Amino acid sequence: MLKKILVRKNAYFDSVTLMSLGSKIKKMDGVSQAVVVMATEMNREILKNVGLGNEETEAAGPNDLVLAVEAESETFLSAAFAEIEEKLAGSQDKKKNRDNVYKTQEEALKDGVKANMAVISVPGRFAAREAKKALKNGMHVMLFSDNVTVEQERELKELAREKGLLVMGPDCGTAVVNGTGLCFANKMRKGAIGIVGASGTGLQEVLVQIDRLGGGIAQALGTGGRDLKESIGGIMMMEGIKALDGEEQVKVLVLVSKPPEPAVEETIWNLLRQVKKPVVVCFLEGKKRENLPGNICMASTLLEAAKKAVALEKGVEYTEEIRDRSMEIQKESMDLKPEQRYVRGFFCGGTLCAEALIVLRERLTDLKSNVSHHKGEILEDARDLKGNVLLDLGEDEFTNGRPHPMIEPSLRTEWIVDAAKDSTVGVILLDVEIGYGSHENPAQIAAEGIRQAKETAKEAGRSLKVVAYVCGTDKDRQNLEEQRTILAGEGAILADSNVEAAHLAAQLLGNQKGGKNR
Repeated sequence: MLKKILVRKNAYFDSVTLMSLGSKIKKMDGVSQAVVVMATEMNREILKNVGLGNEETEAAGPNDLVLAVEAESETFLSAAFAEIEEKLAGSQDKKKNRDNVYKTQEEALKDGVKANMAVISVPGRFAAREAKKALKNGMHVMLFSDNVTVEQERELKELAREKGLLVMGPDCGTAVVNGTGLCFANKMRKGAIGIVGASGTGLQEVLVQIDRLGGGIAQALGTGGRDLKESIGGIMMMEGIKALDGEEQVKVLVLVSKPPEPAVEETIWNLLRQVKKPVVVCFLEGKKRENLPGNICMASTLLEAAKKAVALEKGVEYTEEIRDRSMEIQKESMDLKPEQRYVRGFFCGGTLCAEALIVLRERLTDLKSNVSHHKGEILEDARDLKGNVLLDLGEDEFTNGRPHPMIEPSLRTEWIVDAAKDSTVGVILLDVEIGYGSHENPAQIAAEGIRQAKETAKEAGRSLKVVAYVCGTDKDRQNLEEQRTILAGEGAILADSNVEAAHLAAQLLGNQKGGKNR
């Protein structure tokens, strides 16, 4: 094996571009390892761990670019670096073709740019500083960056509240502001529904289902996942409620989150009792409330929240409609062997994983997940999967130095194929996200994994079922119907919502709690 390592001083590229490029180079013929990163402390550690670090990379700083490849021959090395140079040059050309590109907020403001929103995606150690600058300059902030301390988050949100501004984040992945999707979002029709959400893919699922049901979005504000913890106090959830309650175009308000901590939850409910507009509250796994004001209703799933919101927007009565697919599922499950009792769920979306866990908890035994906080359900070792397991592959343990699976879904392929080698697995459960920020063709990547998994099972004399859900709208650039067709072409059973996908997985296994297995 030959190695080639280059360090370029003061050559900045954003991390999403670099991680995606690194993943593509690693797939090239003859390439065993490829790392294309800025030389942050964490990335220098990654280079060292994969054997591509040296004295030059150790001396490099966070503004320096590192290109490192290991390949079988000089020919493969040259091809890899030629591809890297071409892609980086293309990225630079795109920047040059934009009318205005600024390196700092100060440059933009000095040039007379009038903005009231800053989207910040920089390493965590710099994120709070940049967010504070934006707030002091009178801008709302969407803080995509993570690794911001709780203390910094609290300080930023208190400053924003004082100034009448919003801080969406840190680690806020989705928002829709005045019809414009930010970061991971979907293209949808405008309407009168306003959402405040403390989850990224959870917010996306509600947005997508609202659009499919014929409803429309006025605003969708993220808060970041820690906002509802007592250490933050739900500051942005409450500021978001106040902002949307005061916005004339918003006729229906929706809240989406995992359960707030008890003291924060009480504060939020006290505020909601002052809101006169119709409100739908979806706190996944949250306790049900009795004697609610007539304008407030609760939803136990993301789909139910969307359905109730659209019914309120349209002024019609909410009805629960459940599609009966029992005959189809019974036929599909006929060729599963008795020992194939378990499901493996590999999710790109953390909240979708959590919602599937809630559904399957009532249907299956021996259930583990890395998103669970329930005693006896917490997954101890992600590399030793046994029984029913749901994995959020977007967790830090899987994305350290690598792109999020919504950006680079090929990271999931090895998990899918490995699951097919387990003779006890009968069903694989997958989510596929499309829209802004997501991979240009995620279904095709998932389909490759499904094909390999089914072939692996077939060679072992078994069948394997795959249930897949595509979270997106018919307006998204990846084309929703094409994505579904690609998955169906590999034999995937398609669901129309995340919650339906979880139910279908349980039905395929026929493994109800307290009942008999198939």
